[in-house]
Amino acid sequence: MVKLHALSIFYKGPHEARLLKAAFDLQSFSFFQRGSVQEFMSFASKTIVERTQVASRQSVKQDVYMCHVYVRADSLSAVLIADHEYPGRVAHTLITKVMDDFALKVTPDQWPTGSDATVNFTQLPALLAKYQNPREADALTKIQGDLDETKIILRNTIEAVLERGEKLDDLVVKSEQLSVQSKAFYKTAKKTNSCCNFS
Repeated sequence: MVKLHALSIFYKGPHEARLLKAAFDLQSFSFFQRGSVQEFMSFASKTIVERTQVASRQSVKQDVYMCHVYVRADSLSAVLIADHEYPGRVAHTLITKVMDDFALKVTPDQWPTGSDATVNFTQLPALLAKYQNPREADALTKIQGDLDETKIILRNTIEAVLERGEKLDDLVVKSEQLSVQSKAFYKTAKKTNSCCNFS
């Protein structure tokens, strides 16, 4: 099943990455594992940002997760942790949108010293929830899904027409047979009735 687990925003400083905001969806993990999983995801996100060049994107496979990262030229960074089924293009669209929204709300002078507690950006959990379904969140993916559904409906319709066509062919053959039988019955009935005709 397609699933997003974490979305984090960092500032990539000269020596380390600084977490500015994060949101997690860990409902698929047991209650007792959630703390450890969140720590691991935070650590992995920070490490990936520190290892990614400025002004570049990458997707890194970590066990059963895909970590999508984008470090902008101004050192603002975002990491999205998802399962392998989540489309990479949609993931990078999301992290680009998140960073654009973040840069509009939080001024760049707050980035080097900010933290999760001091930065006021509340949209992260809503964006994480909205993008859980990539078809609903991304117009191109939604259009592709709609096209796939239309193709399936069209194929089913064509198959139904072909089946109906085959049935119509059977009816035509039967009607031709019926015509021959009807003509024979008519002739027989005419002969039979002719003996009783007193005109």
